[in-house]
Amino acid sequence: RATASEDTLWLLYSNTKVITACAVWLLVERGALSFTDRVAEHLPGFEQNAKGDITVIQLLTHQAGFPNAQVPKAVWEDHDLLRQTVCGFSLEWTPGSRVHYHGLTAHWTAAALIEAVTKTDYRDFIRANVTEPLGLGNELFVGLPDAQQGRAADIHEPASDGGRQVKRADENNAEFRRAGSPGGGGYGTARAMAAFYQMMAHGGVLNGVRLLSPRMVAYVTRNFTGDRIDGFMGMPMHRGLGPHSRGTTDTIRGLGSLASPRVFGHGGVGSSYCWADPDSGVSFSYLTNSRVPDPWHSQRMDIVSNHVHSAIR
Repeated sequence: RATASEDTLWLLYSNTKVITACAVWLLVERGALSFTDRVAEHLPGFEQNAKGDITVIQLLTHQAGFPNAQVPKAVWEDHDLLRQTVCGFSLEWTPGSRVHYHGLTAHWTAAALIEAVTKTDYRDFIRANVTEPLGLGNELFVGLPDAQQGRAADIHEPASDGGRQVKRADENNAEFRRAGSPGGGGYGTARAMAAFYQMMAHGGVLNGVRLLSPRMVAYVTRNFTGDRIDGFMGMPMHRGLGPHSRGTTDTIRGLGSLASPRVFGHGGVGSSYCWADPDSGVSFSYLTNSRVPDPWHSQRMDIVSNHVHSAIR
């Protein structure tokens, strides 16, 4: 064991989704695609198995219709296979008819889309166009370089008997960290994630560097799914095109029930949440290396986030 520092890199799990989505936002701002475009317009072959009408909006708001499709580990480094895999996904229901969290599949598709549009490895595109321009190139990674592996905190979880914490084999290895799963394999410091959400809270600017336009930030953080129940989460999630927002329902996952309706962010399974409050300008990052099951995780995050909200003046 070692004491964490400001430079410790934490597994972001699904907080990674917003970083990957940000790369798509940039492509839209640059005119390379539109949110209303069909994914298959830019990713030839994706129209297989009746997926031809799925839009980028549906993909990023968990309405695409293939939440449980399988993605083999071989795609981590074989991106030709990645493209073949996502193009071969089969639908489980009609796209747009449901909101149901796609834990990994939507953002593997987004990664293939980024690569099809840019002709660049999505990890390299994110580094060159998202993290480095924000000054976070040494603190926020989708695809952890070998030279940075020693900074990564190992993930732990309760033992099967509910007792001591034990290391998880699935994530605590160089292959997983290097892969940079676009929906759940990023690594970052708590400071970097707070800084990323500061950029979002302030209309796309961080430390004088503009990454996104204010209109883009407003668009991607709006509620695209209303009060529809997310079939996986069991509650309305008010999905944006990456983050989700608090809204005005009685409960919300992770962001804190006391949050302003405009607060937006995302979490990581059993361990973390990051968010921004555009009304106050406050951003928040809570990252851990202890993966615990629900309902404990969600209850913990509601309490922690509410403590932060109650301190905002």
